[in-house]
Amino acid sequence: MPSHILVVGSLAYDDVRTPYDSRSEVLGGAASYFSLAACLYAPVRLMGVVGDDFRASDLERLRAKGIDLAGVEHAKGKSFRWLGRYDHDLATAETLNTDLGVFGDWEPTVPPAFVDSEFVFLANILPEIQSRMLEQVRSPKAVALDTMNYWIERRRAALADVMTRVDIVTVNEAEARQFCATHNVVKAARQILALGPRAVIVKRAEYGALLLTADRIFWTPAYPLDEVRDPTGAGDAFAGGVLGHLARAGKVDDRTLCRAVLHGTVCASFAVEEFSVDGIERADLEVVERRVHELEALVTA
Repeated sequence: MPSHILVVGSLAYDDVRTPYDSRSEVLGGAASYFSLAACLYAPVRLMGVVGDDFRASDLERLRAKGIDLAGVEHAKGKSFRWLGRYDHDLATAETLNTDLGVFGDWEPTVPPAFVDSEFVFLANILPEIQSRMLEQVRSPKAVALDTMNYWIERRRAALADVMTRVDIVTVNEAEARQFCATHNVVKAARQILALGPRAVIVKRAEYGALLLTADRIFWTPAYPLDEVRDPTGAGDAFAGGVLGHLARAGKVDDRTLCRAVLHGTVCASFAVEEFSVDGIERADLEVVERRVHELEALVTA
């Protein structure tokens, strides 16, 4: 019986601009990217909220991948929308506008059929909501948490409290430095690890990812691509690959975590090859495994 993965996060529409191309009103949101990556490995249960303007066809795209949408709520109003722009290096997004819409007032409750989920991903939502989610799931094997600079600036104490109660914390390089007030990423990861999680994963974009546990440091480079078109959602697809591999393995030891980081890195590579979720949506486990083997070969003498 495969483990189930529960994700709590945003379903959104994005307007994305790069120096080379742009797209408007495309499917985005942390839960979308995460789910499409994680469902390659194990059954996914999604919790989110959408407004009147959310296209039924976009929900069907997720449902067609076997993602359980029983936790998606429909509310009157507009769906979450994000407008962002990337410079020529495509490294960091500049947020031009964020309209939370119905997501801003969302008070999620875990459906009874979801409370036994073995693996849980708390996307970058309000830390207090992340905390309430932890109280509603029964006894998961692992809970992973993501965050963002907005919550670090405005809800740092609440965020630190949730970090003490989860198994895995994923942050990008800038967020790790901001949260720990240090330029040294390894030092920052150790400080977060000291709060209580079993593992900390620092996402380093084109420089790969860094995993720290009490007994292990593991680093992988990014998967080399001929073209990066849209980095939006790469971190959430990464988390989907990590949790997906852990759910498929059914365990969270150091060796499995290292393998999970490789899978997360490869899922992120698919996400950035196309705008919106198109890249990760077209991936399948066979091609993911192939890229994992290629990534391993890059760092093996």
